[in-house]
Amino acid sequence: MIPRRVFWLFDLAVFLLAFSIAYHITPELARLGAPGGSLAWALSWMKPPWPGPLPPAEEHLWILVVVALSGMFALTLTGAHRSLLEQSLARVILSGVLAPLLGLSLITLVLFALKSPEWSRVFIFSFVGLSCAGLLTYRLTLRAYVLGRLRAGAYARNVLLIGQPTGVARLAQQITRSAFRGDYRLIGYLRAGELPAIEERLSLACLGTVEQLNTMLIRRPIHEVIAAQPAAGGESGEWLRQVVLNCDEAGVPLRLVPEALLIDPLTTLKVLFPQVPATMNLPAVVLTPLDRDADALFVKRVIDVVVSGLLLFILSPLLALIAVAVRLTSPGPVLYRWHVVGEQGREFTGYKFRTMVVNADALKTDLLQQNEMRGPVFKIKDDPRITPVGRLLRKYSLDELPQLWSVLKGDMSLVGPRPAFRSELDRYEFWQMRKLSTRPGITCLWQVRGRNAIVDFDEWVRLDLEYIDNWSLWLDCKILAQTAWAVVAGTGR
Repeated sequence: MIPRRVFWLFDLAVFLLAFSIAYHITPELARLGAPGGSLAWALSWMKPPWPGPLPPAEEHLWILVVVALSGMFALTLTGAHRSLLEQSLARVILSGVLAPLLGLSLITLVLFALKSPEWSRVFIFSFVGLSCAGLLTYRLTLRAYVLGRLRAGAYARNVLLIGQPTGVARLAQQITRSAFRGDYRLIGYLRAGELPAIEERLSLACLGTVEQLNTMLIRRPIHEVIAAQPAAGGESGEWLRQVVLNCDEAGVPLRLVPEALLIDPLTTLKVLFPQVPATMNLPAVVLTPLDRDADALFVKRVIDVVVSGLLLFILSPLLALIAVAVRLTSPGPVLYRWHVVGEQGREFTGYKFRTMVVNADALKTDLLQQNEMRGPVFKIKDDPRITPVGRLLRKYSLDELPQLWSVLKGDMSLVGPRPAFRSELDRYEFWQMRKLSTRPGITCLWQVRGRNAIVDFDEWVRLDLEYIDNWSLWLDCKILAQTAWAVVAGTGR
C-alpha cells in the first residue's frame, strides 16, 4: 500500500506540474481567447489582460502556495490520504475536485480584498483545472490498479482463528460480515480446550488443537492469527502465552480479541477505538513483529522496481548471449524453474539460468552423503551435476540474473533472505521460520559475509535474522555495493 506521506509527495508533484503547464499554455490560450480568436466565445468572460508572455513565474508563486497548501489540507480533511481500498469512488472523485476548488476560492477572496484586476484569470482557472485533472487521473488510475490486485487476491491475508466454542463462532461471524472480508481469508481454526464440533455452523475447518500452532505456522502460509480470549477466570493463560510466544518467534501478527467485547453484529451498539484502524471491526490488542517504517518499505519497493527494470533492459543483450550459450552447450531448457517459498510462506516460481544437467534433481539422492552443509540445505564443492558453462555462470553469479524478473513482479526483493524450497522448509526448526517474515531477496548478509565459507545452516539463518532485525535502506545499499564487488571478484561457485 502507498504510505500517507508518499501520497503527499504525489499531490505536491501534481500541483507543481499543473502550475508549470498552466504558466506555459496561458499566453496561447489568451491569444485564442482574444477577439477574433477561435476560443473567443468561450474565454471572453475571463478578459485575459496579457495577449503575450506572462510576467515572471516568481510573481505567481503565491498562487501555487495557496492552492497547494489549501488543497493538501482539504485532501487530508476528506480522508483522501487513507488507503485507496477504504475510499469509495465518490470520495476519490469529490476530494480530487474539491481540493483545488478550495484553493480557487481562497485566491478569489484575496484578489477581491486587494481589488486587483492584474492577474490572469485564464492562468488561475487553467492551473486549478489541471490540478483537478491531475489529482483525479492518478488517484483513479491507482485505485483501479489496487482494486484489480485485490480481485486477483494479491492483498488477501490467510487468517487462522484460535479459541473456544463461542469465541471462534463469534469471531468467524464478525469477520465474514465485516466490510473488510475481501481482505481476509479464514483458513480454519485451532481449538483451545474442549470444543464441540461447530464446523457445520461455521463452515470452517478444524485444523487441530492450539498445541499444533507452531507446526501450522511452518507448514502453511498464515499472515495473521486471531485468538478469542475467554473471560477472566477461564483456563486460558497458559495456551494464550504459548500462542504469543509462537507468533512472536515466527514473526506473525497476533490479534487478541476479548470474548466479552464480541458484540453481535446485528446490535446497534458499536465498539469504537478512534486511535485504532477499524480493521474487521474487531476490538483487539494487536501484537505485531518489529515495526518497520512504511515509507521506507515503499521506497525499498520503488528501488526494486526501478533497478530491476533498468538492469533487465540494460543487460538484455547479455541475457540473450547466456541463453544461447546454455542452449548450445547442454540439452534441455535454458531456465531452471525455482519452486520456492517466500514471505509468510507464500509459494512462487522463480527463474535462474540452468547451470546443471537436466536430471540434476534425480541425481541429488546419490550425492546426499557428500553434503557439506549442516542443516536442511544441500551444497557440495565441485558438484558433478554442474555443466562447464554453468560453472562459469555461478562463479560470477550470472545465473541469478533472471531473478530480476521475480523482483520486478514483487515475489522477491534485491536484498532479503534466501527463499526456501518446500522440502527444506519441512525440516526447519521453529526459530528459523522468522526468516520468512520478510520478502526474500537475491542477496543478503550471508552473501557478503560468508557465502561459500558458511557450512552451518544455523549461522546462515542467524545472518538473515540479523538483517531482518536491523533492516534499513542504508543497510540495503551497503549490501548491494558489497555484492557488486563479490560478483566482480568472482567468488561464487
